[in-house]
Amino acid sequence: MSTLKPPLDRDDHLRGASSAPIQLVEFGDYECPYCGQAHRTIAALRAALGDRLGFAFRHFPLVGAHPHAELAAEAAEAAGAQGKFWDMHDLLYGDQRALSLPHLERHARALGLDMQRFADDLRSHRHLGKIRADVHSGAISGVGGTPTFFINGRRHDGAHDFDSLLAALTLDPTERLQAHG
Repeated sequence: MSTLKPPLDRDDHLRGASSAPIQLVEFGDYECPYCGQAHRTIAALRAALGDRLGFAFRHFPLVGAHPHAELAAEAAEAAGAQGKFWDMHDLLYGDQRALSLPHLERHARALGLDMQRFADDLRSHRHLGKIRADVHSGAISGVGGTPTFFINGRRHDGAHDFDSLLAALTLDPTERLQAHG
């Protein structure tokens, strides 16, 4: 079984506490329809598990199949530089057909970002290094497609639906029942 390389650190985008007992990392692509489905599943898991779950997202744009994925990742990072990574992340997954530059600019305006800074970041590819580091992390961790999940540092090779991920995240069967019901 593959392990996450490198492990989570302060450069990762994390929802929840780094001290949460369950750490879930997704390698994702904003244009991937399966990642869009996973986004909704992750939201349900976060609601079910609360502060027991820390969720991190690493970029893995499949540029050969998804021509807008890398620019969308750059937009998420540019928003992150202004403290709005998760807001942009949610908007991108909210409408995966709206990932061209005019749509990304509309999202940035809706989030109240400094538009000059956002445009400069995209034009200069300021955050492309971070995205490439995430892709490299995925490659050395055994990621071959998206979404790919790691639970507490170990790759999850099972299904990505709510029940399957919840079962993999929680070891105690009674905890699974309480979270689901």
